[in-house]
Amino acid sequence: MNLGDRSRYEENEDNEDNEEDREEGVWQIHDEEESVWETDEEDSAESVWETEDEDEGSEDEKIATIDHALSNERTRERARSSSVELLSSVNEFANQSDCILSIVPPRDALATAKRVLDAVSHGREQPLFYLELNAISPGLSTEVETLFQGNESIVLIDGGIIGGPPSPKADSPTGWKCPSLVISGPTRLPYEDLTQQLNIKHVSPKIGGASGLKMCFASMTKGFIALAIESFVTADSLGVLPELREQMKTHNPQGLAIADRGVTSMPPKAYRWVYEMQQIAATMHENGGFNKGIFDEVAEVYRVVAEDTELGLEQTEERNRGRTVEDAVDAMRTGMKKVKQE
Repeated sequence: MNLGDRSRYEENEDNEDNEEDREEGVWQIHDEEESVWETDEEDSAESVWETEDEDEGSEDEKIATIDHALSNERTRERARSSSVELLSSVNEFANQSDCILSIVPPRDALATAKRVLDAVSHGREQPLFYLELNAISPGLSTEVETLFQGNESIVLIDGGIIGGPPSPKADSPTGWKCPSLVISGPTRLPYEDLTQQLNIKHVSPKIGGASGLKMCFASMTKGFIALAIESFVTADSLGVLPELREQMKTHNPQGLAIADRGVTSMPPKAYRWVYEMQQIAATMHENGGFNKGIFDEVAEVYRVVAEDTELGLEQTEERNRGRTVEDAVDAMRTGMKKVKQE
């Protein structure tokens, strides 16, 4: 999918869309445009992953996705180069898998679960473990749980991905710094090797615990980025952006670094953060008792970025606009002014 295509905001009967940068082929291929684990995207609701033990006790795992779920030949080549097998259909994909990691745009989470459920063969010798890792509210995770009830061939594990993409450790030639993959629910993943490889931690016996933890974490990270966008754009309109940055450098240097990194890296991801912020709003309302207003407004900030400015055309591997704070602010002000004039 071309990230500049506005149709991605519309409901798609085929749910062709799909969210985050990941580790060692599994993750890096899954999301062309994401350098943060939340989140992330291929071109289909079928962009989920399989791990299959070649034989019991083996350390080998097969990683696969669905060929037509990948958006273009470049993505397919990245998959092949990382030894990711391209399968021809959802049925083949679901029934060859022991474990599926569902990481799609939040709006496609439920549709993805339905498609996998429809494809799973009843009476499997071993159940399929379905890790719901999308950036969704506990309430939506519960809907997936309800969907799977009564089918013993598929087991739901609630989850979320927290932290930046895998990166080599500075103090170790072979070590990696990895994000956390938190899971919850009455069932634990039975594959110890996979649990260690993906840095999985079981945090709650209830479905919704892990997805809620993810929502609370993202509220502070992506919520702050939205505040930085508004602050920088407003300061620039007042002619004091350099002074604001100087004051932050003096009094809150860590905050400035986080703001700069967030504002310049978010453009390719803004379009799917819209629904994610709405899911955070639902989480805070349904589970915390707060009004939805704050994060509905945060969602609106990202909608403006994605729909009203040139920043919404950005792709991670082909960045043009917004590579600096100043250019991101300029693109925001230009786009917002144009919309206002229209």
